[in-house]
Amino acid sequence: MKARFKYRVYPTCQQKYQLAKLFGCVRVVWNDSLACCQQKYRLGEKKPTNSELQKQFITEAKKTEDREWLSEVSAIPLQQSLNDLNQAYKNFFKSTKGERKGRPIKLPKFKTRKSKQTARFTKGGFKIGQHKVYLAKIGKLEIVWSRELPATPSSVTVIKDSAHRYFLSFVVEIQPEILPKTDKSVGIDLGIKTFATLSNGRKVDAPKPLKKRIKKYRKLSKSLSKKTFGSKRYEKARLRIAKFHGKLKDTRTNFLHKLSTEIIRESQTIILEDLNVSGMVKNRKLSRAISDLGWRQFRTFLEGKAEKYGREFRVISRWEATSQTCSSCGFKGGKLDLSVREWECLNCGAKHDRDENAAINILVAGGQSETLNGRGGKHKTSVKLAAANETSTHRGTSVR
Repeated sequence: MKARFKYRVYPTCQQKYQLAKLFGCVRVVWNDSLACCQQKYRLGEKKPTNSELQKQFITEAKKTEDREWLSEVSAIPLQQSLNDLNQAYKNFFKSTKGERKGRPIKLPKFKTRKSKQTARFTKGGFKIGQHKVYLAKIGKLEIVWSRELPATPSSVTVIKDSAHRYFLSFVVEIQPEILPKTDKSVGIDLGIKTFATLSNGRKVDAPKPLKKRIKKYRKLSKSLSKKTFGSKRYEKARLRIAKFHGKLKDTRTNFLHKLSTEIIRESQTIILEDLNVSGMVKNRKLSRAISDLGWRQFRTFLEGKAEKYGREFRVISRWEATSQTCSSCGFKGGKLDLSVREWECLNCGAKHDRDENAAINILVAGGQSETLNGRGGKHKTSVKLAAANETSTHRGTSVR
């Protein structure tokens, strides 16, 4: 399996200038080729092949007066840029035909200098040293080896983020590290107040980096709004906000990595609920809180690490009534308001913590029955029995 290893690099002023030229050339080749493909589509003509695009917008473009400066950078990232464009179109066509799983893929877009900049080198375009990494026509970049590369990388991508930080991302072929088997299985219920509630009763609070620094963010945003767009002061204020978001992302990613690794090492089977995150963030009252948690990234980390370490990862349907179903008898108590954190079952009288009960039901729905009665998620309470117990609710019952 393939894995990415990302490291921080510190280019000199001259190297930053060379990298800026490289990013600009990669961006121009991509935009020129994309504009050509769109024009062919409007005229009803067939999309050019990848080899035709490379010949027209790299080989022949270097001979023209308008694009002769393309020869000042390595040709490898330019070729990889068009390879990426070709793959983007393939993904789009497969998505429209229903041959690709997941949400629909949109058409490729034009690149801008204001977003994150990337350029990929393959073998022959880079060389790894003890303290530095050589890139063709860039030079030797000083790198911080936070961990050792497990094998020789097949490619390296140089990245400049919006906070003007530089990174090198290596693609390495690794072998799965099979961890010792364990008989533990865990169901995970994700929430806002508590990030994750495990079926074993453990609750994990999220760092919520944006919520803790919301006053600083408002101050930075207010300062940016007062600057003239395009001025030097505007760029300085924008850079401060970009660095602020970079710290938030690092804090959130560090927390998700540590938690996912801990869960993978302790459990053989991990079961998660499929959440409609894109739909939930449309709620204007909860969108900022949900975006600050990183639910989707957490699922991605669990899925990737389960494959790497030989664990089993399952996802149950989002339509399972995990919060409404009693984990003891299987009785469905009806829809609960978000403010209801504890409730009592009308059928068996068991008292439940909302999140812990949902985590147990997720575990059962995933095929890992570890409840006291081992009902396996298939128990159905008859209508007569449920109706007979509804008239004898206890005082303070929170079921609605």
